[in-house]
Amino acid sequence: QVQLVESGGGLVQAGGSLTLSCAASGRTFRSAAMGWFRQAPGKERVFVASIDWSGSSTYYADSVKGRFTISRDNGKNTVFLQMNSLAPEDTAVYYCAANVRGFYSANYYTASNRFDSWGQGTQVTVSS
Repeated sequence: QVQLVESGGGLVQAGGSLTLSCAASGRTFRSAAMGWFRQAPGKERVFVASIDWSGSSTYYADSVKGRFTISRDNGKNTVFLQMNSLAPEDTAVYYCAANVRGFYSANYYTASNRFDSWGQGTQVTVSS
Protein backbone atom coordinates (compact mmCIF):
# COMPACT_ATOMS: atom_id res chain seq x y z
CA GLN A 1 0.00 0.00 0.00
CA VAL A 2 0.86 3.66 -0.24
CA GLN A 3 0.57 6.26 2.51
CA LEU A 4 -1.10 9.44 1.25
CA VAL A 5 -1.29 12.95 2.70
CA GLU A 6 -3.40 15.64 1.04
CA SER A 7 -2.86 19.38 1.38
CA GLY A 8 -3.89 22.61 -0.28
CA GLY A 9 -7.53 22.80 0.69
CA GLY A 10 -9.11 25.96 2.01
CA LEU A 11 -11.72 28.65 1.53
CA VAL A 12 -12.03 30.33 -1.86
CA GLN A 13 -14.58 32.54 -3.55
CA ALA A 14 -16.63 31.31 -6.48
CA GLY A 15 -14.66 31.63 -9.68
CA GLY A 16 -11.37 31.20 -7.88
CA SER A 17 -8.74 28.49 -8.07
CA LEU A 18 -7.02 26.03 -5.76
CA THR A 19 -4.41 23.36 -6.25
CA LEU A 20 -4.53 20.27 -4.10
CA SER A 21 -1.47 18.13 -3.54
CA CYS A 22 -1.18 14.53 -2.44
CA ALA A 23 2.20 13.37 -1.20
CA ALA A 24 2.80 9.62 -1.30
CA SER A 25 5.32 7.53 0.54
CA GLY A 26 6.86 4.33 -0.76
CA ARG A 27 8.51 3.22 -3.97
CA THR A 28 5.23 1.82 -5.30
CA PHE A 29 3.98 5.32 -6.15
CA ARG A 30 5.64 5.19 -9.55
CA SER A 31 3.51 2.20 -10.56
CA ALA A 32 0.33 3.47 -8.94
CA ALA A 33 -2.74 4.89 -10.59
CA MET A 34 -3.98 7.86 -8.61
CA GLY A 35 -7.39 9.33 -8.15
CA TRP A 36 -9.23 12.19 -6.52
CA PHE A 37 -12.67 11.77 -4.97
CA ARG A 38 -14.84 14.19 -3.04
CA GLN A 39 -17.58 13.95 -0.48
CA ALA A 40 -20.01 16.77 0.18
CA PRO A 41 -21.92 16.96 3.47
CA GLY A 42 -24.67 14.37 3.57
CA LYS A 43 -23.66 12.84 0.24
CA GLU A 44 -21.69 9.84 -0.93
CA ARG A 45 -18.06 10.00 -1.96
CA VAL A 46 -17.83 10.47 -5.72
CA PHE A 47 -15.14 10.23 -8.34
CA VAL A 48 -13.47 13.44 -9.55
CA ALA A 49 -10.39 12.52 -11.61
CA SER A 50 -7.81 9.80 -12.17
CA ILE A 51 -4.40 9.40 -13.76
CA ASP A 52 -2.45 6.31 -14.76
CA TRP A 53 1.02 5.44 -13.50
CA SER A 54 2.82 7.32 -16.25
CA GLY A 55 0.65 10.41 -16.39
CA SER A 56 -0.18 9.80 -20.03
CA SER A 57 -3.81 8.91 -19.38
CA THR A 58 -6.28 11.01 -17.42
CA TYR A 59 -10.01 10.84 -16.86
CA TYR A 60 -12.53 13.25 -15.34
CA ALA A 61 -16.04 13.30 -14.01
CA ASP A 62 -18.34 15.29 -16.28
CA SER A 63 -18.96 17.79 -13.49
CA VAL A 64 -15.32 18.92 -13.44
CA LYS A 65 -14.23 18.35 -17.03
CA GLY A 66 -12.63 21.47 -18.47
CA ARG A 67 -12.20 23.05 -15.03
CA PHE A 68 -10.00 20.58 -13.13
CA THR A 69 -6.66 19.09 -14.16
CA ILE A 70 -4.98 16.10 -12.58
CA SER A 71 -1.24 15.66 -12.93
CA ARG A 72 1.64 13.89 -11.22
CA ASP A 73 5.34 14.27 -10.54
CA ASN A 74 6.80 10.81 -10.08
CA GLY A 75 10.14 12.29 -9.08
CA LYS A 76 8.45 13.96 -6.10
CA ASN A 77 5.90 11.20 -5.37
CA THR A 78 3.12 13.75 -5.66
CA VAL A 79 -0.15 14.02 -7.52
CA PHE A 80 -1.94 17.33 -8.03
CA LEU A 81 -5.45 18.52 -8.69
CA GLN A 82 -5.61 21.99 -10.22
CA MET A 83 -9.12 23.36 -9.73
CA ASN A 84 -10.26 26.43 -11.67
CA SER A 85 -13.59 28.23 -11.96
CA LEU A 86 -14.67 26.85 -8.62
CA ALA A 87 -18.35 26.92 -7.73
CA PRO A 88 -20.18 26.42 -4.41
CA GLU A 89 -21.18 22.92 -5.52
CA ASP A 90 -17.49 21.99 -5.52
CA THR A 91 -17.49 22.34 -1.73
CA ALA A 92 -16.49 18.98 -0.26
CA VAL A 93 -13.77 17.02 1.46
CA TYR A 94 -11.36 15.92 -1.25
CA TYR A 95 -9.62 12.57 -0.94
CA CYS A 96 -6.59 11.23 -2.74
CA ALA A 97 -6.47 7.51 -3.55
CA ALA A 98 -3.98 5.05 -4.98
CA ASN A 99 -3.95 1.67 -6.71
CA VAL A 100 -0.42 0.28 -6.85
CA ARG A 101 -1.28 -1.70 -10.01
CA GLY A 102 -1.76 1.38 -12.10
CA PHE A 103 -1.16 0.00 -15.57
CA TYR A 104 -4.65 0.32 -16.99
CA SER A 105 -5.98 3.40 -18.69
CA ALA A 106 -7.22 6.08 -16.31
CA ASN A 107 -10.87 5.46 -17.15
CA TYR A 108 -10.56 2.06 -15.41
CA TYR A 109 -9.96 3.83 -12.09
CA THR A 110 -13.25 5.56 -11.39
CA ALA A 111 -14.84 3.49 -8.64
CA SER A 112 -13.83 3.66 -5.00
CA ASN A 113 -13.30 -0.10 -4.84
CA ARG A 114 -10.56 0.11 -7.46
CA PHE A 115 -8.33 1.96 -5.02
CA ASP A 116 -6.60 0.37 -2.05
CA SER A 117 -5.04 3.34 -0.28
CA TRP A 118 -6.68 6.58 0.84
CA GLY A 119 -5.61 9.85 2.36
CA GLN A 120 -7.33 11.56 5.25
CA GLY A 121 -8.93 14.25 3.08
CA THR A 122 -8.67 18.01 2.77
CA GLN A 123 -11.58 20.43 3.00
CA VAL A 124 -12.42 22.71 0.10
CA THR A 125 -15.05 25.37 0.68
CA VAL A 126 -16.25 27.63 -2.10
CA SER A 127 -18.25 30.68 -1.06
CA SER A 128 -20.78 32.35 -3.33
